[in-house]
Amino acid sequence: MSKWLTKRTLFILLFAVIAITALVFILPVSIPLILALLTALLIDPLVKLVERRFKWKRKLAVISVFIFVVLLVAVGIYYSVTSLIGRIVQFTKDAPEYLNSLSGVWIDMQDKLLRYTSGLPSDIVKATQEQFTAALKSMQTSLLELVSYERIIALAAEIPNFLVSFIVFLIALFLFMLELPQLKRGVYNRLTIRTAEKVRYMTTRLNATVIGFLKAQLLVSFIILAAAFVGLLLIVPRYAVVMSIIIWIIDVIPILGSIIILAPWALYEFVSGDVAMGTKLAILAAVLLIIRRTVEPKVMGSQIGLSPLPTLIGMFIGLKLFGVLGFFIGPMVVILFTTAIEAGIIKLNFKI
Repeated sequence: MSKWLTKRTLFILLFAVIAITALVFILPVSIPLILALLTALLIDPLVKLVERRFKWKRKLAVISVFIFVVLLVAVGIYYSVTSLIGRIVQFTKDAPEYLNSLSGVWIDMQDKLLRYTSGLPSDIVKATQEQFTAALKSMQTSLLELVSYERIIALAAEIPNFLVSFIVFLIALFLFMLELPQLKRGVYNRLTIRTAEKVRYMTTRLNATVIGFLKAQLLVSFIILAAAFVGLLLIVPRYAVVMSIIIWIIDVIPILGSIIILAPWALYEFVSGDVAMGTKLAILAAVLLIIRRTVEPKVMGSQIGLSPLPTLIGMFIGLKLFGVLGFFIGPMVVILFTTAIEAGIIKLNFKI
């Protein structure tokens, strides 16, 4: 038994305990710092480009790139918030018209229900009306819960925490950008020459993977934009440009994507009596979903160097484990694992 109690074994056990403790207790509260480090690694090529292009020192290049990134994010947030406020104001102005339209749809649905059930036994008619009313009440309750006072207060209470996390993220991002070369040297100094070569190979591969991942997402999103625009141009030409852009933006949400926009729209057309329009929108939603689910794994696999099957598996498992972020983390973990095998850090040369 004593032959197992070596320094190496104790070190591995201690490292495993520390790693598990970090994952359980430290990782959840360190999300801003982890995101700052990943963002610094992602921006570092731009910093190096500025250094080489303008012959600036590291500190000046970091300050200029940091200011550029912050201004870019600030402009994006500003236009997003102002656009959202404008849409909310416009919605409040148009709310009475929407309510009148919905009231007309409700009355029309009741008339149709009475006509369709006129020849049926009274018990069946009564049960159908009760089920229909219960379903509508359930929808009303869900909508009221979605915009309830408690939910709004809870959301407002999270704003200070978000602001604190965002400020910590910005400060950590700037410091990581400044200290990144020293951090890399510190890590490599703890590695042997052979291990350092393997780690450099992995980091180079991962950098190429991240760039390929972003290119794949951009390419798939443009395919979705083109398909949505052509489909809406044939169905509702008046709203083709605006709605295709909205679908393009919303489509980045994993699994659901364009369904969030097209499914309620199609349902509204069905309820209002325009079955042809509802059917066309439902077909367009199915086409966009098929494009996303078939093209995305293939394009992403070709860009990041994975076959479509492990890419799809990585995206699905990552989504289930980590939510929306897991959609991006999953393929990264798969490519990290395969790169570690290629570099010889992980060896699977065994047989059963």
